[in-house]
Amino acid sequence: MLRFALSLRYLMLVASLGAALGAMLMFWGGGAKMIGAARSLASGADSRMINTSIMHGTDAFLFGIMLVIFAYAIAFGFVLDLSSESREGLPSWMRVSSLSELKDTLVQVILVTPARGLCDRLGGKRRRAVVADAR
Repeated sequence: MLRFALSLRYLMLVASLGAALGAMLMFWGGGAKMIGAARSLASGADSRMINTSIMHGTDAFLFGIMLVIFAYAIAFGFVLDLSSESREGLPSWMRVSSLSELKDTLVQVILVTPARGLCDRLGGKRRRAVVADAR
């Protein structure tokens, strides 16, 4: 019975692979936002719009990095055993020792998201005001 219960931990690899796939998608989306910002800059678009695109792209990259850390931590912290010398070779920020560390990381990322949303709303109000003044 104990063997069966311990084998269920391999189901967590699905979560790890999902987080890794999500990270790749976030990197792709962040790159697309940065390319869009560069195109806007080249076309002489409003600087606020460019700044918003850069903020979205950077946010996507940061969230992707967090997902990479989650994928690694789930796979090698809870499912697969990593030798102590391999674990010591990793940078300190990649060594997750507990579930509470992962939760703290997630909370920090969640706190950044509303701040970005506030900047978007403020930037959107300014853009509408600029468009209204132009008419």
